[in-house]
Amino acid sequence: MNEKMEAAESKEIYKQRKVIVEPVFGQIKNIGFRGFSVRGKTKTSGEFSLVCAVHNIKKITKAIFKGVVCSEFGKLVPIQG
Repeated sequence: MNEKMEAAESKEIYKQRKVIVEPVFGQIKNIGFRGFSVRGKTKTSGEFSLVCAVHNIKKITKAIFKGVVCSEFGKLVPIQG
């Protein structure tokens, strides 16, 4: 595996993991969500939607308390005023 990861192509692919959705799942697991408490696709979909909504609300409140907001282009800018 070490040899495989030394290749430039492998490094480029691995670098993309930071940009994709994978870190969000790790953050959700760190706040304590380890499994579903309901059964069935519809119910688990609803539960996961709630978990994601809470994650997003936490990120928004953290940004507000830091004094930054997201501009229309997706970059964080300081709140003025």
